Amino acid sequence: MEQNQPKTGKYALNFGVVLGAISVVFALMLYSLDMHYQGGFAVMGVSIVLTIVFVVIGMMQFKKANDGFMSFGQALKIGVGISLVGGIIGVLFNQVLINFIDPETMTKALEYQREQLIAAGELSMEQIDASMEMGKSFSTPVMQIAFGLLGSLFFGFILSLVPALILKKSKPED
Repeated sequence: MEQNQPKTGKYALNFGVVLGAISVVFALMLYSLDMHYQGGFAVMGVSIVLTIVFVVIGMMQFKKANDGFMSFGQALKIGVGISLVGGIIGVLFNQVLINFIDPETMTKALEYQREQLIAAGELSMEQIDASMEMGKSFSTPVMQIAFGLLGSLFFGFILSLVPALILKKSKPED
């Protein structure tokens, strides 16, 4: 008798929504500390760790529901799916934050970046001004959404590779 195999999409959606919700909480925490426009390695590190944790948990739960078996492809679908769903939620919240909660976010981010470049002392003021102008062209909502979603897919794929290789277990042929 054939039993129903769990669906990778269900796990990607469920754990992606949880990842997205926690990412929103993290963004609100940064906003409350007035650090939401600064970015940096620490913020990126926390985001990467959160993504890896939920990708691994999603894969493990799928494998458990599938009698301990999961192909590499299934694992990759789950990981990329979790990252994409979480990314969609994060990108949408980011647009709400930038356009409604704190409309000055982009101005603050560009000014913060300018201060960082000046403090580094490696570029002339003309080069800094040119860099700021280029940054403005990439800060439109369409560009933010596009880069946010592409980034979620790319990093979701990269961050899913190792857990997928480690957790995969093929069903023996009958």
